[in-house]
Amino acid sequence: MALTRPQVQVRPLRTGGPRPRLGGALLGRLLALAALIGLSLLILYPALWMVSTSLKQDAQVLEYPPRWIPNPVVWGNYAKAWASAPFTRYAINSLLYALSVSFGTVLSCSLAAYGFAKLRFPGRDFLFLVLLSTMMIPGLVTMVPQYVLFSKLGWINTYLPLIVPSFFAGAFFTFLLRQYFLGIPNELLEAARVDGANELWIWARVVLPLATPALATVAIFTFDGTWNDYVNPLLYLNDERLYPLQVGLATFRSANDTQWQLLMAASVLVLLPVVVIFFVFQKYFIEGASLTGSVKG
Repeated sequence: MALTRPQVQVRPLRTGGPRPRLGGALLGRLLALAALIGLSLLILYPALWMVSTSLKQDAQVLEYPPRWIPNPVVWGNYAKAWASAPFTRYAINSLLYALSVSFGTVLSCSLAAYGFAKLRFPGRDFLFLVLLSTMMIPGLVTMVPQYVLFSKLGWINTYLPLIVPSFFAGAFFTFLLRQYFLGIPNELLEAARVDGANELWIWARVVLPLATPALATVAIFTFDGTWNDYVNPLLYLNDERLYPLQVGLATFRSANDTQWQLLMAASVLVLLPVVVIFFVFQKYFIEGASLTGSVKG
């Protein structure tokens, strides 16, 4: 009996199987990347035009089509714009204003958030709901009563009506810090209480060091909002020597409305500190924003 070799069926190799999937994924990533780049350019268009215009000569500002890369590059526009108005004084006023409000906001909101998150007292939840409900009140509604109050106190044309309210905790940042403080283990606080620490010591030496990202987030948001604030300083300040940069820039615009290159150079200088601060502290900002959204409510 003759032996026959078993017949083995050889399957053809799949030479084109995975490739369509890889090609589809790569195409999807390229399309997503192109969409993100296009959206980024669309968002950055005003900023790019501002920087480009700040480096042009006067005759090149209104050219059509616009020239994005100036030739020649006029760096002297920045020095000329800075010397055309008392921007040094405006910058000092803005820095003092923004730092004071940031300090007051972080201090008052962290104290209030610690009370709502870690202390037990009658009516705590009701008071917290009342605080949250104040976020529904538009700022324009309270503008006139606040102005009358500060006028009665004799605070008009001073920085008191701009700085003092920051030492009374605002609703949004108190809510944000409370959410973060809820994620801190209560065992750490109980251990400190057993050792004889009071609540103020626990807030300063235990809670705040653990909440550095959230505090940095509050400080950055507050500094950015205060630095760019235009309405409140314009409402309460009448003396030009007290103007911050935003009000000073508006005054500079009315005096140099036809010199766009100087106006854009001054705008870049006003915007630059906020951009630098964001990039220096972006690690804390991103960490605080992500952790605050993940803790329990």
